[in-house]
Amino acid sequence: MPELHWKKSSYSPDGSNCVEIATTPTTIHIRDSKNPTGPHLTLRPTAWTGFLSLAMAATR
Repeated sequence: MPELHWKKSSYSPDGSNCVEIATTPTTIHIRDSKNPTGPHLTLRPTAWTGFLSLAMAATR
């Protein structure tokens, strides 16, 4: 597996209560910033896009 470069939203406050993501051409990785060495969720880009669509619809 290539080295993952984790990012968090610029909307997240400083601190460690954030969701971070790392992307590769074929996968999206999601982790809790409070536990950077812990497990992370891996999704296909289509599943990530579906999740984001639902999350955005829920905020409207």
